[in-house]
Amino acid sequence: MAFDRTRSPLIFGEALFDCFPDGSQVLGGAPFNVAWHLQGFSTAPCFVSRVGSDALGERIVAAMTDHGMDLSGLQRDPDHATGLVQVSLTGGEPSYEIVSDRAYDHIDAGALPEAPPGALLYHGTLALRQPTSAAALAALCAEGDPAVFIDVNLRAPWWDTTLVIALLERARWVKLNADELALLAPAGDNVEARARALCERHQLDLLFVTLGAQGALAMAADGQVERVAPGGAVEVVDAVGAGDGFASVLILGLLRDWPLALTLARAQAFAQAIVGRRGATVSDPGFYADWLAQWAS
Repeated sequence: MAFDRTRSPLIFGEALFDCFPDGSQVLGGAPFNVAWHLQGFSTAPCFVSRVGSDALGERIVAAMTDHGMDLSGLQRDPDHATGLVQVSLTGGEPSYEIVSDRAYDHIDAGALPEAPPGALLYHGTLALRQPTSAAALAALCAEGDPAVFIDVNLRAPWWDTTLVIALLERARWVKLNADELALLAPAGDNVEARARALCERHQLDLLFVTLGAQGALAMAADGQVERVAPGGAVEVVDAVGAGDGFASVLILGLLRDWPLALTLARAQAFAQAIVGRRGATVSDPGFYADWLAQWAS
């Protein structure tokens, strides 16, 4: 089915709290962060996830409500707690201990929202570590035949090569980092060669590779290659959620049919702004309004 840009995007996966060494708890999870940013950008995403019937779950519901997000895809779980990740920071770079068997591992295929035909469906790989949520994603794809954007997130031990390769087979767009690219497309002498090999192997429309301090690369099916480097000095408060901010603007570019080079540059600029803040999301609606105004001009 053709991609329908008029449909609100579906965002599937984990909602959780990142717990920092100073005792702070920051709402996150890559799909949640992407959905949050897309709501800030006025795309009205439907976030499909599951949280516990606990205090942290109530905080997620309250935050989504305050941000004006669609709650129709958010399930409540009486038996499993809301997701948690213990975050350690070294030089601003995060490492993660992801707590297992949480509510987002048990997304119920029987309680899914309607999947509009041709809508963009974003998902990662972490929330598919348990068969229940994996089956829910498969049901969502079968119902609406969406255009799939996969944000690869290979967190040991929560991934399997066979599963990830199968997911790539039904994707239209894929985002990953250079380390993940090396794991999934080991053939090739450099990032660009490996990106081309992965793009051709899975017949992707677009492949996006984040390169840390070197910026990012985009590879299109027609051979077009675009690169972007960070602009100016980057003040890193923490890098949690930078890739999610990047992905949200890539999706916005797809929804608004921006040229590839422009989409990549805007995604890089937004990701740089995110690393200058603690946590992965921003509550101030003016933050997003400023970006939209800048891009409109």
